Amino acid sequence: MAIVGTSVRNAAMPGDASTEALAAIAKALGHPARIHIVRLLLEKRSCIGCDIVDEVGLAQSTVSEHLRILKAAGVITGEIERPRVCYSLNPASLVPLAALLNAVFGKDQPRDLPA
Repeated sequence: MAIVGTSVRNAAMPGDASTEALAAIAKALGHPARIHIVRLLLEKRSCIGCDIVDEVGLAQSTVSEHLRILKAAGVITGEIERPRVCYSLNPASLVPLAALLNAVFGKDQPRDLPA
C-alpha cells in the first residue's frame, strides 16, 4: 500500500502537520450540506454564492458558514467578482485524503479508487 510515494509505515503520525491538515479536510467534509456544496461545485465547476444558497436550500448565513469552513480547509476557493463571490473546487487540496483512501483500499493512485 502506498500513500503518494510514502509507505504506510512512514505515513504521518498524530500531531504531524500533514496529519493535522488531513484531519481539517475530513472535518470540513463532515457535514451533509458541505458534501452537497462540493458535489454542486464538482458538477458546475464554479458557482456564485447566491446560486449555492438556492441549491442547498438553507439560510444564506448558514451556507456562508459552510462555505467559510470549506474555504478555510482549502477544499474550495472563492474569488471576488464584484458584487459576488464565485466559488470553485480545489481538487489539489483533496490529494492527502485520496492518498489515505488509496492506502485503505490498497491502491496506488487516486484514479484507482472504486466508484
